[in-house]
Amino acid sequence: MVTNVLSFNVYAAHRIPITWAASYESFFLSCSLTHGGEELCAPQHTSKQSVSKYLFHLVVWDQRVCFPVQINQLPRETQLTVTLYASPLPPPGGGDEKSKQRLNHVTFFCLSLPLQDHASLLPQVDFPTSSFEVRFSTPSPAEFSPRYDFSRLDQNTQKQLQEVLHKKSLFWLTQEDRRLLWEKRNFCHAESSRLPLVLASAPSWEWACLPDIYALLRQWACMNHLDALGLLHATFPDQECRRTAVQWMDSISNPELLDFLPQLVQALKYECYLDSPLVRFLLRRAIGDLRIAHYLFWLLKDALQDSQFSVRYQYLLAALLCCSGRGLREEFDRQCWLVSIMAKVAQRVRDASPSSRQGLDEVKQFFLISGSCRLPLNPGLLVKGINIQSCSFFNSNAVPLKLCFHNLDPLGDYISVIFKSGDDLRQDMLTLQIIRIMNKIWIQEGLDMRMVLFRCFSTGRGRGMVEMIPNAETLRKIQVEHGVTGSFKDRPLADWLQKHNPTEDEYEKAVENFIYSCAGCCVATYILGICDRHNDNIMLKTSGHMFHIDFGKFLGHAQMFGNIKRDRAPFVFTSDMAYVINGGDKPSSRFHDFVDLCCEAYNLIRKHAHLFLNLLGLMLSSGIPELSDLDDLKYVYDALRPHESEADATMYFTRLIESSLGSVATKLNFFIHNLAQMKFASSEERPVLSFAPRVYTLKSDGLIRNLYVCRHIKTYSPNKGYTYVVKVERENQQGATLVQRSFEEFHELHSKLRLVFPSSKLPSFPSRFVIGRSRGEAMADRRKDELNGYVWHLVHAASEVAQVDHVYIYMHLLCCHLHAKYVLSRQDLSWTPVLEKVVGEVKLSISYKSDKLFIMVMHIRGLVSLMDGTDPDPYVKLYLLPDPQKMSKRKTKAARRTCNPTYNEMLVYDKIPLGDLQQRVIHLRVLSEGAFWENTLLGEAFIPLKTLNPGHRWVDWHQLGTGVATF
Repeated sequence: MVTNVLSFNVYAAHRIPITWAASYESFFLSCSLTHGGEELCAPQHTSKQSVSKYLFHLVVWDQRVCFPVQINQLPRETQLTVTLYASPLPPPGGGDEKSKQRLNHVTFFCLSLPLQDHASLLPQVDFPTSSFEVRFSTPSPAEFSPRYDFSRLDQNTQKQLQEVLHKKSLFWLTQEDRRLLWEKRNFCHAESSRLPLVLASAPSWEWACLPDIYALLRQWACMNHLDALGLLHATFPDQECRRTAVQWMDSISNPELLDFLPQLVQALKYECYLDSPLVRFLLRRAIGDLRIAHYLFWLLKDALQDSQFSVRYQYLLAALLCCSGRGLREEFDRQCWLVSIMAKVAQRVRDASPSSRQGLDEVKQFFLISGSCRLPLNPGLLVKGINIQSCSFFNSNAVPLKLCFHNLDPLGDYISVIFKSGDDLRQDMLTLQIIRIMNKIWIQEGLDMRMVLFRCFSTGRGRGMVEMIPNAETLRKIQVEHGVTGSFKDRPLADWLQKHNPTEDEYEKAVENFIYSCAGCCVATYILGICDRHNDNIMLKTSGHMFHIDFGKFLGHAQMFGNIKRDRAPFVFTSDMAYVINGGDKPSSRFHDFVDLCCEAYNLIRKHAHLFLNLLGLMLSSGIPELSDLDDLKYVYDALRPHESEADATMYFTRLIESSLGSVATKLNFFIHNLAQMKFASSEERPVLSFAPRVYTLKSDGLIRNLYVCRHIKTYSPNKGYTYVVKVERENQQGATLVQRSFEEFHELHSKLRLVFPSSKLPSFPSRFVIGRSRGEAMADRRKDELNGYVWHLVHAASEVAQVDHVYIYMHLLCCHLHAKYVLSRQDLSWTPVLEKVVGEVKLSISYKSDKLFIMVMHIRGLVSLMDGTDPDPYVKLYLLPDPQKMSKRKTKAARRTCNPTYNEMLVYDKIPLGDLQQRVIHLRVLSEGAFWENTLLGEAFIPLKTLNPGHRWVDWHQLGTGVATF
């Protein structure tokens, strides 16, 4: 048996530059042995050399390095790493020895190679000749590797093992966890996804231990191709392990492979040899699918920036181009040329003053020469030119370009993209990839969250392309239509959706899209810890779909304002969003649907916790600044809470919704951002009216000859008050048009006109401030006369005022008030009892397991107001009958001022025998909490448990009556 200690000679040559003299005092080489990212023994260092001694000279090491390990105890995939370090000069003024020791060494290069490779490199490693040959043969799997049923373990061991397996990831296995997993490995075959945890617990990967490991690989059920990703991490460098993982992944379809391509390109770093099953797998798939070849090319090209692995990626990129045909290689050349031109243009635009930012002639010239080109963002986007008139730039620090290309398809629309230079888009790219995978999981489970998915692709460090979503606006622009303090108001989003969806059906569809997409955004942004959330990186489509952009901060790396975190809420969910969901400022049953959607979507993602931890774990070596160590990955692990039950997770996420909705910091953050963005506002932008979806002009609608406020109408939704009917007479138009406007909308028109014209040119506006009841009919009648005078003077003012677009936009007939009546009718129905003695409904989730009865109080809808007309402060009190001593009382917290509360609180009854369960009845009472008087009974229900099946979850709505049993 070979027992020789590993030793070799290191020859290295390096010329010391003059710039080192000001910063470093010495340098040295460090040699280390690693396997799966873990050091096998302490690193060995060469002697330190003085910088001043070797300035302008070539320093040469010729030293023997000896590791205190035996060759036959090293795993086959052991890596030898040689690193050049420099020691910084101590700070001026000297300092104690401890402060000198705290100075970190600076790394200048790092080279790695498999220990079995005797290749030449700089620094050169020469192994001494030996009288014997060192060979590493692949052992056969152990012949005996039993498989036992998990239930054969005792209850205590089952519980311990389940707790370990619920960790879902090998990164947080303790030594005790590993010992237990390896000892009980033959009981863990039930779930294929457990294999990475078991293999990570192997005590050693020495040759003598491999038969047992290979037996597990051979006998384990074929893993799902997504679970197999876990075996491609750096922790598993063994060639047989990685070969098996690639074999299991071979069943993945090409479209699905695209979703995980970035991780597989990163996994190439963990291969010991250039020719590996993973390399062959990727090249084979790229040859057979143009889209895979396209994205693989750009991912490899971007990876060339990694100094440690650039040589490997150069070889792989060359292999891909050799496998590609001539036409595809020419296409890649055109794309690279186009990207380099756009990068130059972006740099010039960023360096120029705002008044002189122009110049896309080079892009135009490119298409004159090339004819057409596919965009790196998506090979399906084939463009033939650029529409210079529609191109512009964004007023932000990086000054991204907004580019509009001509579609090669004559029937296709223009293709608009954003080109960024100076921003690292790899983090945005990864975030959008994870959100896209989340959405696919929801769709597969039958839950369409109406997510807006768009592509972002890095084409090199500090530059890339982002797809533009049409018919969308940032929340900031929507909110500031109501003034700079619009972020503190509740109606901007609802009003904006209403003006773009004027009919009842359109608005209801938009609200439905908003509820689903907002829930999906809340879940996704929470799990990924997306921060720096202000109202300029949250967008809303006219169809109601909400989505987030710009993911420069994630995994909990919050934006700081001094020592204060700007992102204080778990995620962005504000009162103006709740206003859209509820159809007003009071909670409605639609808010229950929103909470249920959030919790269901959250629990579906939690079931795939191991997949997301694998995907993010493979990206730890990608160089993304905010995903660099296990603490970053731990954020997602903590957010997914894989150790908790579904019910506990539901309660947890409900509290997060409540916390986010109650956070004032989010709106304050929005307001501060509004103020900061005022400096970017163009002086040419004219103020717009918040309730108008588009611009109307004298030319489009015809000259207004006369305006007359003919009457007022009482309204009840969203608030009680009056609106005024304006009779609009136009030139060359038979009859008059009736336009309905509120006093606040008249005031908004006057405020916007004051920004355009000096106040001396405008008629005076009636005062908004009154003493007494401002909503009374007498006041409305008086205001009608005052508004009549205002509009008469307005239409007879100078033509520049009377014919300004704002007046024509204001007097254009809109259907936005139809929805207010619809909302009112819906609210009236929700307050009217369906039956005489029914005063609402309560939604419960009831289950029974291990002598415990679990009752989750989820929602209540349709409670009636109190005698004084105010909304109650409802809470739920439970008794488990029969209970003569009233010992079974359980109750929830009280909700404030609502007839449609959400609780999602779990109330538990312990020590309920199965035989006794079917004789029990739940007595549920809903009461309103009173501060200085007795609590008021709002309704109650009696729910027999005779139909409850142990082990099953019973979720249903139950009617609340006034003292009448419902069974």
